[in-house]
Formats: sequence, structure tokens, C-alpha cells
Amino acid sequence: MTIDKNAQLFERARQVIPGGVNSPVRAFNAVGGTPAFIARAQGAHLFDANDKQYVDYIGSWGPMILGHGHPQVLSAVQAALLEGFSFGAPTEREIALSEAILKLMPSMDMVRLVSSGTEAGMSAIRLARGYTGRNKIIKFNGCYHGHADALLVKAGSGLATFGASSSAGVPDHVVQDTIVLEYNDIGQLEEAFAKYDGQIACVIMEPIAGNMNFVRASTAFTRRISELTQEHGALLIYDEVMTGFRVALGSAQSLYAQQIPGFKPDITVLGKVIGGGMPMAAFGARREIMEKLSPLGPVYQAGTLSGNPIATACGLQTLALISQPGFHEALHAKTGQLMAGLKAEADAAGVPFSVDHQGGLFGFFLLPELPSHYEAVMKSDKPLFNKFFHGMLARGHYFAPALYEAGFVSSAHTDADIQATIEAAREVFKTL
Repeated sequence: MTIDKNAQLFERARQVIPGGVNSPVRAFNAVGGTPAFIARAQGAHLFDANDKQYVDYIGSWGPMILGHGHPQVLSAVQAALLEGFSFGAPTEREIALSEAILKLMPSMDMVRLVSSGTEAGMSAIRLARGYTGRNKIIKFNGCYHGHADALLVKAGSGLATFGASSSAGVPDHVVQDTIVLEYNDIGQLEEAFAKYDGQIACVIMEPIAGNMNFVRASTAFTRRISELTQEHGALLIYDEVMTGFRVALGSAQSLYAQQIPGFKPDITVLGKVIGGGMPMAAFGARREIMEKLSPLGPVYQAGTLSGNPIATACGLQTLALISQPGFHEALHAKTGQLMAGLKAEADAAGVPFSVDHQGGLFGFFLLPELPSHYEAVMKSDKPLFNKFFHGMLARGHYFAPALYEAGFVSSAHTDADIQATIEAAREVFKTL
């Protein structure tokens, strides 16, 4: 009898870890079934506890833009390990990584390194409030900026209303200054600024909402946010934890700058790719904003492991490799090949299916047209997605185990990997 080691490990994990996982989506609650416990990875492939192989379209939720175990990244990390794990003191590599980030991101003059996207997003909002002297913030329904208390908010019932906490343990007074609006809705945005003129510290947004699967901010919406924040003395925070260096070398803001002359966010939040798979995130802005941070200014932020020498080594080598000419163009084409193939097979099987992608980030919906906001995303056929997910997983192709999560392609994915995925999808679509 074959023993399912994944099931054994899941049962063992549930005894000592809430839900058996250290991040909720890993538990497969959204799709049902037992999660695969990954034993190792190489290139574009994962291997679970049963030694089953999968083509990986999660990529550790974004960081593995070069695939797993890239030899040059491994060498850089191994060399750093020999020098020491962590010092709690400044290092030259922190400077080098900061310089590399700023070279690619002209909207920022200075950057502060931290250890997680949640930490970076939380700190960016504190900085915006400290800089403006205001309390209210705007976020958009369906966008995720980490699990800081002020951001765990669901939409209110009316236009430009304050939301309510979407998590137990978050007091109502903590979220009373968080305004939740619909993504891509210019009317709501204008109403909010009119109603709370002089009170809004910042607008925080994902340029491509990766926790609605893949929903782009329209150019008109982005332009209007930029105009309104400037007119009303608020700051625009661009959350590029997911899109940073993945959708383009200059990140998503460089794509919008091509369409909106002079476009620059005030504060940028980064993560994932800048650490190459190590715990690493950052936030940055123009100099006068960043100089409000301690030890120069009154806005406090600190972290024992911020800019640690292993993560900076990994991030530096990753940024160097993805900065090579043509890297993102090739990655965009590869991701497009996957999306076009899945779309063609779904169409042939008569399954409603829409797709979008940019660089190495992609999304698909079991809907006839791409949605533009959260309510439209919610109309996706969840039971149908669950059947698709498990059908693909059984055939060795690992997509995100949740309807609302974006997917990731790496430079390590080969044409053979993508063609195998398309052929597996052909079989699965016939069962839907």
C-alpha cells in the first residue's frame, strides 16, 4: 500500500501549528484536499514529500523570478553564509542593494530595507501619516497590503464609507480612519476626497491587484489618483510587493509612466523579487519624505533582521541577473505563451475563460471577460476553479490553491514545461 506522506505531515502539522500551516492559503481550505508538503525544488519544478514532481506556477508567491536554485544566486548566498548570518550592525551590502534598487526606481531617492511586505506596507502608511500630519487613509476593496491592523478592513455599505475590520482581534477604533473604495471607480475616489478634504494622509494601492488574481488599475483611474493626491496634499503609496521588478525592470510604475507623463508615486513598497526568495522587503520615497524616519525624523521604524547579510546577497545577485538586456521581454513572451495556450484550450472546450499577464505575472478567470474590480471577480465560478486546480495538480502542474491569487512564471520555465501544462489543461478543460 502506498503511504501518502503529505497526509501524514499535514496531520502532524495540525497538532502543533494552527491549521497545519504558517500562512493560511497553504492549507488548501479554499480548494479542499490535502496540501502538498514540498521537500525540494529545482528550476521550475517542485517535489513533494511523496517525490511527486510539479511544474511550479507559484514561485514562492513571486520571489523566484529566476526559478529555484539558480547557480549564481546559490553561490552568492553560500559565500555570504560563510561571513555570518546576522550582525545587528550596518553592512556594505545593505548600501549596495539600496543603490541597485534606487538605480531602477527613479521615483525614490532613499530606501529603507525591512524583512516582510507587511512590515513595509505598515511602515509606509506610518511614514505618510507622519509626513502629512493626517490620519485617514484610502485603500481599495480586494487589494491586500499585508496583515497590519489598519489594513485588515472590508468595504462599507455605501460610497466612501469607513469599513469594518475583516479580522477578529482588530478593534473598530483602529480601522476608523481607513476608507475602503472600489478599485477602478473614479467617482468614489472623487467623492472621498471631496468629503474628507484635508484629512487624507495617503492612498495605498496595488497597480495590478494580485490578490484579486490579476486586475489592472486603468490608466484613467491611476491618473486621477495621482491628480487628486497632489491637489489635496495626500501621498500616493504604490504597493509593488508583487509587481516590483516582476512585471518590468522598472516595476509597474514604469509602465504607467509611459502612459501618464510625469507619473511617479510618492512612496513605493517593495518585496518578494528584491530578496530573491529570502525574507526581504523595502519602502522608499523622495528624500524629504524619507528623512522623516528615525533616526533623522520623528517617525519610528526599526527591525533587528532588516537588511540582513544573507538576504541582501541573494537580492543583489537576483537584481543583477534580471537587469540583463531582454530579460523581461523574454519573460513576458513566455508568460504570454502560457496564457494564450490555456485560453485556446478553454475556448475549444467551451469553458468561459479570460486571461491577462505582464512580465512574469499572470491571472486567469473562469469568466467570459476580464473583471475590473472585486465584485466582478467574486462572480467567478469557484467550484469550477476547484475542479480545474485539482485536475492540474493531479497531472503535476501547481497553480495557486485559491481562486483569487495571481500566478508566476520564471525564467527557468522551458517551452517544454509550458507545453506540458497546456496539454494537461486540454484534458482538464474537457472534464469541466
